[in-house]
Amino acid sequence: MQLGMIGVGRMGGSMALRLIRGGHQVIVYSARAASREAFAKQTGATAASSLDDFVAKLIPPRAAWLMIPAASVDQTLTDLAPLMEKGDIIIDGGNSYYIDDIRRAKELSPRGIHYVDCGTSGGVWGLERGYCLMIGGSSDIVIHLDPIFKTLAPGRGSISRTPGREKIGGTAEEGYLHCGPSGAGHFVKMVHNGIEYGIMAAYAEGFNILYHANAGKEGRAVDAETTPLRHPEYYQYELNLRDIAELWRRGSVVASWLLDLTAAALREDPDLSKFTGRVADSGEGRWTNIAAIEEGAPAPVLSTALYQRFSSRNEDDFARKILSAMRYKFGGHVERVTED
Repeated sequence: MQLGMIGVGRMGGSMALRLIRGGHQVIVYSARAASREAFAKQTGATAASSLDDFVAKLIPPRAAWLMIPAASVDQTLTDLAPLMEKGDIIIDGGNSYYIDDIRRAKELSPRGIHYVDCGTSGGVWGLERGYCLMIGGSSDIVIHLDPIFKTLAPGRGSISRTPGREKIGGTAEEGYLHCGPSGAGHFVKMVHNGIEYGIMAAYAEGFNILYHANAGKEGRAVDAETTPLRHPEYYQYELNLRDIAELWRRGSVVASWLLDLTAAALREDPDLSKFTGRVADSGEGRWTNIAAIEEGAPAPVLSTALYQRFSSRNEDDFARKILSAMRYKFGGHVERVTED
Protein backbone atom coordinates (compact mmCIF):
# COMPACT_ATOMS: atom_id res chain seq x y z
CA MET A 1 0.00 0.00 0.00
CA GLN A 2 1.15 3.58 -0.56
CA LEU A 3 1.32 6.14 2.25
CA GLY A 4 2.55 9.70 2.54
CA MET A 5 4.41 10.60 5.74
CA ILE A 6 4.77 14.23 6.79
CA GLY A 7 7.51 14.44 9.41
CA VAL A 8 10.55 12.18 9.44
CA GLY A 9 11.85 12.80 12.96
CA ARG A 10 12.43 10.16 15.63
CA MET A 11 8.92 8.76 15.39
CA GLY A 12 7.84 9.58 11.84
CA GLY A 13 11.13 8.46 10.34
CA SER A 14 11.12 5.14 12.18
CA MET A 15 7.49 4.50 11.28
CA ALA A 16 8.16 5.23 7.62
CA LEU A 17 11.13 2.87 7.67
CA ARG A 18 9.06 0.11 9.30
CA LEU A 19 6.48 0.51 6.55
CA ILE A 20 9.14 0.36 3.84
CA ARG A 21 10.55 -2.80 5.40
CA GLY A 22 7.02 -4.18 5.36
CA GLY A 23 6.74 -3.70 1.61
CA HIS A 24 4.80 -0.43 1.47
CA GLN A 25 5.66 2.54 -0.74
CA VAL A 26 6.27 5.68 1.33
CA ILE A 27 6.37 9.28 0.11
CA VAL A 28 7.97 11.57 2.69
CA TYR A 29 7.91 15.30 3.24
CA SER A 30 9.36 17.55 5.93
CA ALA A 31 9.93 21.28 6.06
CA ARG A 32 13.70 20.78 6.05
CA ALA A 33 14.89 19.69 2.62
CA ALA A 34 18.10 18.22 4.01
CA SER A 35 16.17 15.95 6.39
CA ARG A 36 13.78 14.52 3.82
CA GLU A 37 16.47 14.04 1.17
CA ALA A 38 18.84 12.32 3.60
CA PHE A 39 16.03 10.09 4.86
CA ALA A 40 15.01 9.11 1.33
CA LYS A 41 18.59 8.29 0.39
CA GLN A 42 19.07 6.11 3.47
CA THR A 43 15.76 4.23 3.36
CA GLY A 44 14.47 4.06 -0.19
CA ALA A 45 11.54 6.35 0.48
CA THR A 46 10.53 8.90 -2.16
CA ALA A 47 11.07 12.49 -1.05
CA ALA A 48 8.65 15.24 -2.06
CA SER A 49 10.01 18.73 -2.61
CA SER A 50 6.85 20.51 -1.45
CA LEU A 51 3.33 19.77 -0.26
CA ASP A 52 2.12 20.14 -3.84
CA ASP A 53 4.70 17.60 -4.95
CA PHE A 54 3.80 15.39 -1.99
CA VAL A 55 0.13 15.26 -2.99
CA ALA A 56 0.99 14.81 -6.67
CA LYS A 57 3.11 11.75 -5.89
CA LEU A 58 0.26 10.07 -3.99
CA ILE A 59 -2.23 7.87 -5.86
CA PRO A 60 -5.93 8.57 -5.13
CA PRO A 61 -7.50 7.84 -2.77
CA ARG A 62 -4.50 9.39 -1.04
CA ALA A 63 -3.47 8.61 2.51
CA ALA A 64 -1.29 11.19 4.28
CA TRP A 65 0.00 10.53 7.79
CA LEU A 66 1.05 13.51 9.93
CA MET A 67 3.76 12.75 12.47
CA ILE A 68 4.45 16.27 13.70
CA PRO A 69 4.05 18.23 16.97
CA ALA A 70 0.44 18.79 18.00
CA ALA A 71 0.95 22.56 17.79
CA SER A 72 1.80 22.27 14.07
CA VAL A 73 -1.14 20.13 12.97
CA ASP A 74 -3.71 22.86 12.30
CA GLN A 75 -1.37 24.91 10.12
CA THR A 76 -0.30 21.82 8.22
CA LEU A 77 -3.95 20.90 7.62
CA THR A 78 -4.63 24.44 6.42
CA ASP A 79 -1.85 24.04 3.85
CA LEU A 80 -2.51 20.40 2.95
CA ALA A 81 -6.31 20.05 2.79
CA PRO A 82 -6.86 22.39 -0.20
CA LEU A 83 -4.49 20.23 -2.23
CA MET A 84 -6.37 17.01 -1.53
CA GLU A 85 -9.53 15.64 -3.09
CA LYS A 86 -12.76 13.96 -2.10
CA GLY A 87 -12.06 10.48 -0.77
CA ASP A 88 -8.52 11.27 0.42
CA ILE A 89 -7.49 10.47 3.98
CA ILE A 90 -5.47 12.40 6.54
CA ILE A 91 -4.18 10.56 9.62
CA ASP A 92 -2.83 12.43 12.63
CA GLY A 93 -0.52 10.08 14.52
CA GLY A 94 0.88 12.60 16.98
CA ASN A 95 -0.38 13.54 20.44
CA SER A 96 -3.22 15.87 19.52
CA TYR A 97 -6.03 16.78 21.90
CA TYR A 98 -9.03 14.61 21.07
CA ILE A 99 -11.35 17.63 21.07
CA ASP A 100 -9.26 19.08 18.24
CA ASP A 101 -9.77 15.82 16.34
CA ILE A 102 -13.55 16.15 16.58
CA ARG A 103 -13.34 19.70 15.23
CA ARG A 104 -10.94 18.79 12.42
CA ALA A 105 -13.05 15.87 11.27
CA LYS A 106 -16.09 18.16 11.05
CA GLU A 107 -14.12 20.82 9.16
CA LEU A 108 -12.78 18.34 6.59
CA SER A 109 -16.02 16.44 6.11
CA PRO A 110 -17.69 18.95 3.72
CA ARG A 111 -14.70 18.53 1.39
CA GLY A 112 -15.13 14.77 1.45
CA ILE A 113 -11.74 14.34 3.12
CA HIS A 114 -11.60 11.65 5.80
CA TYR A 115 -9.80 12.34 9.06
CA VAL A 116 -8.37 9.61 11.28
CA ASP A 117 -6.76 10.14 14.67
CA CYS A 118 -4.22 7.54 15.72
CA GLY A 119 -2.61 7.59 19.14
CA THR A 120 0.81 6.03 18.72
CA SER A 121 2.91 4.48 21.49
CA GLY A 122 6.30 2.84 21.10
CA GLY A 123 8.85 5.62 21.16
CA VAL A 124 12.31 5.13 19.73
CA TRP A 125 11.95 1.35 20.15
CA GLY A 126 8.98 1.11 17.81
CA LEU A 127 11.01 0.49 14.67
CA GLU A 128 11.92 -2.98 15.90
CA ARG A 129 9.18 -3.67 18.47
CA GLY A 130 6.28 -2.13 16.60
CA TYR A 131 3.83 0.57 17.66
CA CYS A 132 0.71 0.25 19.79
CA LEU A 133 -1.97 2.08 17.79
CA MET A 134 -5.20 3.56 19.18
CA ILE A 135 -7.41 4.62 16.27
CA GLY A 136 -10.41 6.91 15.89
CA GLY A 137 -12.49 7.51 12.77
CA SER A 138 -15.10 5.91 10.56
CA SER A 139 -15.03 2.11 10.31
CA ASP A 140 -14.77 1.84 6.53
CA ILE A 141 -11.74 4.13 6.39
CA VAL A 142 -10.01 2.34 9.27
CA ILE A 143 -10.60 -0.97 7.48
CA HIS A 144 -9.15 0.52 4.28
CA LEU A 145 -6.00 1.49 6.17
CA ASP A 146 -5.69 -1.88 7.91
CA PRO A 147 -2.56 -2.97 5.95
CA ILE A 148 -0.75 0.13 7.24
CA PHE A 149 -1.84 -0.37 10.84
CA LYS A 150 -1.03 -4.08 10.74
CA THR A 151 2.52 -3.40 9.53
CA LEU A 152 3.18 -0.68 12.09
CA ALA A 153 1.76 -2.70 15.00
CA PRO A 154 3.89 -5.21 16.93
CA GLY A 155 1.68 -8.24 16.33
CA ARG A 156 1.19 -10.93 18.98
CA GLY A 157 4.90 -11.62 19.34
CA SER A 158 5.89 -13.74 22.31
CA ILE A 159 3.26 -12.35 24.70
CA SER A 160 1.06 -15.16 26.03
CA ARG A 161 -2.61 -14.97 25.13
CA THR A 162 -5.09 -13.77 27.72
CA PRO A 163 -7.13 -16.86 28.68
CA GLY A 164 -10.33 -16.94 26.65
CA ARG A 165 -9.17 -14.22 24.27
CA GLU A 166 -9.32 -16.60 21.30
CA LYS A 167 -13.12 -16.50 21.60
CA ILE A 168 -13.25 -12.72 21.21
CA GLY A 169 -11.26 -12.00 18.06
CA GLY A 170 -10.43 -8.51 16.79
CA THR A 171 -7.12 -6.72 16.30
CA ALA A 172 -6.29 -5.80 19.91
CA GLU A 173 -4.00 -8.82 20.24
CA GLU A 174 -2.08 -7.55 17.22
CA GLY A 175 -1.36 -4.24 18.96
CA TYR A 176 -3.82 -1.96 17.17
CA LEU A 177 -7.48 -1.14 17.77
CA HIS A 178 -10.25 0.92 16.23
CA CYS A 179 -11.45 2.57 19.44
CA GLY A 180 -14.42 4.49 18.06
CA PRO A 181 -15.39 7.62 16.09
CA SER A 182 -13.33 10.78 15.65
CA GLY A 183 -11.26 11.60 18.71
CA ALA A 184 -11.60 8.16 20.30
CA GLY A 185 -8.06 7.13 19.36
CA HIS A 186 -6.44 10.16 20.89
CA PHE A 187 -8.77 9.97 23.91
CA VAL A 188 -7.49 6.47 24.65
CA LYS A 189 -3.89 7.57 24.02
CA MET A 190 -4.42 10.57 26.31
CA VAL A 191 -5.46 8.34 29.20
CA HIS A 192 -2.64 5.92 28.32
CA ASN A 193 -0.15 8.74 28.81
CA GLY A 194 -1.84 9.88 32.02
CA ILE A 195 -1.38 6.35 33.37
CA GLU A 196 2.22 6.43 32.17
CA TYR A 197 2.80 9.57 34.27
CA GLY A 198 1.48 7.75 37.33
CA ILE A 199 3.55 4.61 36.81
CA MET A 200 6.70 6.61 36.20
CA ALA A 201 6.08 8.70 39.31
CA ALA A 202 5.58 5.56 41.42
CA TYR A 203 8.89 4.11 40.28
CA ALA A 204 10.64 7.45 40.80
CA GLU A 205 9.31 7.89 44.33
CA GLY A 206 10.08 4.30 45.30
CA PHE A 207 13.65 4.44 44.06
CA ASN A 208 14.08 7.78 45.81
CA ILE A 209 13.12 6.17 49.13
CA LEU A 210 15.67 3.43 48.47
CA TYR A 211 18.26 6.07 47.53
CA HIS A 212 17.82 7.79 50.90
CA ALA A 213 17.83 4.58 52.96
CA ASN A 214 21.23 5.65 54.35
CA ALA A 215 19.75 8.76 56.00
CA GLY A 216 20.85 7.50 59.43
CA LYS A 217 24.49 7.67 58.37
CA GLU A 218 24.24 11.28 57.32
CA GLY A 219 24.30 13.65 60.25
CA ARG A 220 21.44 16.09 60.52
CA ALA A 221 21.65 19.51 62.08
CA VAL A 222 20.33 19.73 65.63
CA ASP A 223 18.25 22.89 65.76
CA ALA A 224 14.68 24.14 65.79
CA GLU A 225 14.49 24.23 62.01
CA THR A 226 15.36 20.58 61.35
CA THR A 227 13.12 17.59 62.06
CA PRO A 228 15.19 15.03 63.95
CA LEU A 229 15.59 11.49 62.66
CA ARG A 230 14.30 9.59 65.70
CA HIS A 231 15.81 6.24 64.83
CA PRO A 232 18.88 6.71 62.65
CA GLU A 233 19.78 3.08 63.32
CA TYR A 234 16.87 2.05 61.12
CA TYR A 235 18.25 3.87 58.09
CA GLN A 236 21.74 2.49 57.66
CA TYR A 237 21.45 0.84 54.24
CA GLU A 238 23.69 1.52 51.26
CA LEU A 239 21.45 -0.05 48.65
CA ASN A 240 22.52 -0.91 45.13
CA LEU A 241 19.71 0.56 43.05
CA ARG A 242 21.14 -0.80 39.83
CA ASP A 243 20.86 -4.35 41.14
CA ILE A 244 17.48 -3.80 42.77
CA ALA A 245 16.04 -2.61 39.46
CA GLU A 246 17.45 -5.70 37.80
CA LEU A 247 16.12 -7.91 40.58
CA TRP A 248 12.59 -6.55 40.24
CA ARG A 249 12.59 -7.36 36.54
CA ARG A 250 12.79 -11.06 37.43
CA GLY A 251 9.42 -12.38 38.52
CA SER A 252 8.33 -9.33 40.50
CA VAL A 253 4.74 -8.10 40.33
CA VAL A 254 6.05 -4.58 39.55
CA ALA A 255 7.99 -5.75 36.48
CA SER A 256 7.29 -3.76 33.30
CA TRP A 257 8.94 -2.32 30.22
CA LEU A 258 9.37 0.98 32.08
CA LEU A 259 11.27 -0.90 34.78
CA ASP A 260 13.39 -2.53 32.06
CA LEU A 261 14.32 0.93 30.80
CA THR A 262 15.02 2.12 34.36
CA ALA A 263 17.35 -0.81 34.94
CA ALA A 264 19.18 -0.01 31.70
CA ALA A 265 19.57 3.65 32.70
CA LEU A 266 20.94 2.73 36.15
CA ARG A 267 23.35 0.23 34.62
CA GLU A 268 24.72 2.90 32.29
CA ASP A 269 24.91 5.63 34.95
CA PRO A 270 24.14 4.53 38.55
CA ASP A 271 24.04 8.15 39.79
CA LEU A 272 22.03 9.38 36.78
CA SER A 273 24.50 12.24 36.60
CA LYS A 274 23.52 13.07 33.01
CA PHE A 275 20.03 14.15 34.06
CA THR A 276 18.84 17.29 35.83
CA GLY A 277 15.44 15.93 36.89
CA ARG A 278 13.43 18.51 34.97
CA VAL A 279 10.54 16.50 33.52
CA ALA A 280 8.43 17.86 30.65
CA ASP A 281 4.75 17.20 30.02
CA SER A 282 3.46 17.37 26.47
CA GLY A 283 -0.22 17.81 27.30
CA GLU A 284 -1.77 14.36 27.62
CA GLY A 285 -1.48 14.23 31.42
CA ARG A 286 -3.21 17.60 31.70
CA TRP A 287 -5.99 16.57 29.33
CA THR A 288 -6.48 13.29 31.19
CA ASN A 289 -7.04 15.18 34.42
CA ILE A 290 -9.43 17.61 32.73
CA ALA A 291 -11.45 14.64 31.49
CA ALA A 292 -11.39 13.09 34.96
CA ILE A 293 -12.75 16.30 36.50
CA GLU A 294 -15.50 16.71 33.91
CA GLU A 295 -16.50 13.04 34.19
CA GLY A 296 -16.36 13.13 37.98
CA ALA A 297 -13.93 10.21 37.86
CA PRO A 298 -11.42 10.42 40.75
CA ALA A 299 -7.79 10.26 39.59
CA PRO A 300 -5.63 11.28 42.60
CA VAL A 301 -2.55 9.34 41.46
CA LEU A 302 -2.61 10.71 37.92
CA SER A 303 -3.17 14.29 39.08
CA THR A 304 -0.37 14.10 41.64
CA ALA A 305 1.98 12.68 39.00
CA LEU A 306 1.20 15.64 36.75
CA TYR A 307 1.82 18.17 39.50
CA GLN A 308 5.08 16.43 40.33
CA ARG A 309 6.26 17.20 36.81
CA PHE A 310 5.43 20.86 37.33
CA SER A 311 7.45 20.82 40.56
CA SER A 312 10.41 19.19 38.80
CA ARG A 313 10.68 22.32 36.65
CA ASN A 314 10.55 24.64 39.68
CA GLU A 315 7.11 25.86 38.66
CA ASP A 316 6.22 25.82 42.35
CA ASP A 317 9.21 28.04 43.19
CA PHE A 318 7.08 31.06 44.13
CA ALA A 319 4.74 28.91 46.22
CA ARG A 320 7.74 27.66 48.19
CA LYS A 321 8.87 31.24 48.71
CA ILE A 322 5.40 32.10 50.06
CA LEU A 323 5.66 29.19 52.53
CA SER A 324 9.08 30.34 53.65
CA ALA A 325 7.90 33.93 54.02
CA MET A 326 4.90 32.89 56.14
CA ARG A 327 7.09 30.79 58.44
CA TYR A 328 9.43 33.73 58.90
CA LYS A 329 6.56 36.14 59.62
CA PHE A 330 4.69 34.03 62.16
CA GLY A 331 7.62 32.35 63.87
CA GLY A 332 10.82 34.10 62.86
CA HIS A 333 11.98 30.94 61.11
CA VAL A 334 15.04 31.68 59.00
CA GLU A 335 15.71 29.59 55.91
CA ARG A 336 18.54 27.12 56.29
CA VAL A 337 21.07 27.66 53.52
CA THR A 338 22.29 24.40 52.04
CA GLU A 339 25.14 23.77 49.69
CA ASP A 340 24.09 22.70 46.18
